[in-house]
Amino acid sequence: MRFVADLHIHSKYSRACSRDCDLEHLTWYARRKGIALVGTGDFTHPAWYDHLRDTLVPAEPGVFRLNDALDRDVDRRLPPRLAGAPVRFMLSVEISTIYKRGDRTRKVHHLVYMPDLESAAEFNRRLAKIGNLGSDGRPILGLDSRDLLEITLECGGYLVPAHVWTPWFAVLGSKSGFDAIEDCYADLADHVFAIETGLSSDPEMNWRISGLDRYRLVSNSDAHSPPMLGREATLFDTDLDYYSVKRALETGEGHAGSLEFFPEEGKYHVDGHRKCDVRMEPKETIAHKGICPECAKPLTVGVLSRVEELADRDEGFRPEGAAGFRNLVPLPEIMSEIVGTGPKSKKVLAEIDKLTAALGPELEILRDVPVDDVEPHSPLLAEALTRLRRGEVIRDAGYDGEYGVIRVFEPGELDRRKASFSLFEVAAPTPPKATRPAPEPRPAPAPRPAAVPASKSVSATPHPVSVSLLDGLDPDQRAAAATTSGPLLIVAGPGTGKTRTLTHRIAHLVTDHGVPPEQCLAITFTRRAAEEMAERLEALVPAHAARLTIATFHSLGVLLLRELHDRVGLGADFGIADPDRRLEIALEITGDAKQAKRLIEERDERYLKALRALDLVDFDDLVTVPLALLADDPDLVDRYRDRFRWISVDEYQDVDEQQYRLLRLLAPADGNLTAIGDPDQAIYRFRGADVGFFLRFKHDFPTAREVHLTRNYRSSARVVAGALQVIEPTTLVPGRELRPMGEHGDARIGLHRAVSEQAEAVFVARTIERVIGGASFHALDSGRVVEDGTQGLGFSDFAVLYRTDRQSRALVEALTTSGLPFQKRSHDRLLDRPGVARIVRELTFTPGDTVADRVRAVAGDDHTAYELLKPLAAECGADFERFHTELSVGVEVDTLDPRADRVSLLTLHAAKGLEFPVVFVVGCEDGLLPLRWPGAPASEEETNEERRLLFVGMTRAQRHLFLSHSAARPPSPFLVPLKEIERIGDASPRRRRQGTQLSLL
Repeated sequence: MRFVADLHIHSKYSRACSRDCDLEHLTWYARRKGIALVGTGDFTHPAWYDHLRDTLVPAEPGVFRLNDALDRDVDRRLPPRLAGAPVRFMLSVEISTIYKRGDRTRKVHHLVYMPDLESAAEFNRRLAKIGNLGSDGRPILGLDSRDLLEITLECGGYLVPAHVWTPWFAVLGSKSGFDAIEDCYADLADHVFAIETGLSSDPEMNWRISGLDRYRLVSNSDAHSPPMLGREATLFDTDLDYYSVKRALETGEGHAGSLEFFPEEGKYHVDGHRKCDVRMEPKETIAHKGICPECAKPLTVGVLSRVEELADRDEGFRPEGAAGFRNLVPLPEIMSEIVGTGPKSKKVLAEIDKLTAALGPELEILRDVPVDDVEPHSPLLAEALTRLRRGEVIRDAGYDGEYGVIRVFEPGELDRRKASFSLFEVAAPTPPKATRPAPEPRPAPAPRPAAVPASKSVSATPHPVSVSLLDGLDPDQRAAAATTSGPLLIVAGPGTGKTRTLTHRIAHLVTDHGVPPEQCLAITFTRRAAEEMAERLEALVPAHAARLTIATFHSLGVLLLRELHDRVGLGADFGIADPDRRLEIALEITGDAKQAKRLIEERDERYLKALRALDLVDFDDLVTVPLALLADDPDLVDRYRDRFRWISVDEYQDVDEQQYRLLRLLAPADGNLTAIGDPDQAIYRFRGADVGFFLRFKHDFPTAREVHLTRNYRSSARVVAGALQVIEPTTLVPGRELRPMGEHGDARIGLHRAVSEQAEAVFVARTIERVIGGASFHALDSGRVVEDGTQGLGFSDFAVLYRTDRQSRALVEALTTSGLPFQKRSHDRLLDRPGVARIVRELTFTPGDTVADRVRAVAGDDHTAYELLKPLAAECGADFERFHTELSVGVEVDTLDPRADRVSLLTLHAAKGLEFPVVFVVGCEDGLLPLRWPGAPASEEETNEERRLLFVGMTRAQRHLFLSHSAARPPSPFLVPLKEIERIGDASPRRRRQGTQLSLL
């Protein structure tokens, strides 16, 4: 039989994968796509293996199917035309090996296939001795590729090198691989008979390399969510079983080709630097000698260049007997282009539902269904398929991790608004040869509390219902986004869709009210937040996004200074001095470290003059200099007010005095300034932030409208209620309201009292193990049941929050003992200080170390470390107590590999802006939270900010929140208002230890 196979997918236990990656969803999408054989993915993950064993039943030799009950349930959710198609599963897993061979570090990914569960179990047993299989569905092993192949063969399976051209993690990749498959697998290379070409190459590119002729070229989706299934796939003409597929790959008989991306759509097709917005074809890369013209660093060399480097044949060569292929664009992407909304939008998905119900599976629609049959359902889709099948597409190549874009219509060919609003309406009557019947109206799905309201269906009526960018917003968000002029204050509680509201408002202004994109300025506080905002606006208004200005305060300052550089004696390409360079310049003036620091802090004219002489500014200049220029020139103020007529500021509660003054100059009292934030999340007073500016917004802008976002989509009802109880005594939002909207069940807040700090850490480690599936959560004394391994949780879904970096020591020990992967993520404010930067250079660090860790390690004990930090504080020009406070927030020196799926250890300050399904807040004790200094009573405002810090920490939790404290101190007074909590039994340490005085180190 002829069938489609997709044998590289991931489960919900892999990092960055959808929680819908379960067998039911995969079966549903396989039938919808028209795929008969699917890899299981991730069979090395213990919980997923158990799920496979419990959920699948044997079918043909070496393949499995969903059990009858689940299979029937899947079919009930499919239209009759798609139900009942055979879907089989073959045991598969992707393994990452990172190891040294010779003088190079090798990073190679592999696909491993097994014929039965017993073979897979033996394979898992062998690999469990090498690495932690429970931390990620795609485990990372310190194992040579050749040795992985040997273990695979000994267990009865076979191995296929995965996405062989990917620059960073592939056998032939430009950054970490080999020049030939044989070089990688050494004496066992003859046992490799197929390779996966990956998304950024197609067979025609691989045919240029004669050394690959002996391998069958296969393609798979590498799907991280079920809708991505089949975006690439392999065709077979064999019996539907493991052994027939393997034989086809070994001999070529029955290997019928592949379905491919246009390779330009892959993330690494051409060369470039995404951060620098530099993209190059191979010839350009050669001309630039592989160096980025923006940052002067080596470019990421993509697949096209790498193929060119290894090719020994001309383009267009086809080996005799090579299987064919077809380039396709996924149907949701085509419909997205036609409809004008994202490929995952409800409108696109609704149209795909209708098309597949009427015409059959997606891949059949793309390849085989006559366009005449498609045309009555969507004339534009019929035209798109005609072009696609002729290969007439517009290709915008991907590079350096950025997916390319394939379009079938020329820019401007489709009226985006008209396509978005009325694509499937009946055309106005004309004298046609025959009129087409109007499509039946599709009823809107029943609303769910956490869901965005579904778009209204379009029916053939004289006055069709129009669709707006605001339709997907809740009433509060819509009220805010629909305010198109004048000052606006949006009080956005945690998890209420702050960024969504802000980006939809900007998109609404541009598309529905004709506001020129160039007149829109959006300001936030971190580059990460700015990038997220830019990505969302690109999806909402792709035709206008590039002309919007989205910046941090400091990147805005750079923009202004680039334009006004001549007014302050700077060249157009001025540099920004880092902390060490600043100190070096000041030292040249004074010769004394203390005086040099004073020059910098006081913005001494001699220091500033020396900076300018070197064509430099420092970090503080990026706000202060544009502020000074504007303050002294009313005409300049008018110029920028006219340029940026619509200004939006995110996290307004975090502005400091200089930023506030800059905004007041840019935005007139009656101007279009939108400020969004939450004063109850103001926690950065030590940075200079002043929540008072948020509180006086209505005074500064008397005509301002105020809108409150009160629907929390992040956290469970109990978490929301508990957070409100904690903040209520000192809330800065009169009538503070948060209404939980998320579907998180009846998750509650657990409170644990440990006998010591070490026992508290053990409690955290054991609870993570149980929730992730290491043991049943029924064992907890609270009686609260959390199912083991069935919630779609990975280690990255867990966060452990603490007030001081010192608290992480016990957690690191407990998690290491338990074998759980973790990473310490901390605030980086102190890295701006010259003395700390020097310490970072001079001390030896291991991944996750902080400055505090290393100073403590060098000192040998806390008291000596305390004394060592005194001169460091002096060198930094900081008050010692304040310096200690900042240090308690932590300084992470080296980050762990971001691909790792690990529990996050981070301070409460560093958790701001993040969210996790499961959150632990440890050290909820009087003296830690609120933090109290011996002999230095805290002010009322300091204590109130500590309460806000706990509020921020609690509202990071989506499903489950655990608060804990040790018996060494009284519990935090902030816990007193909590009403509906569950006490969880004490965790006992292995041995009792004497309590020691806490040090912020």
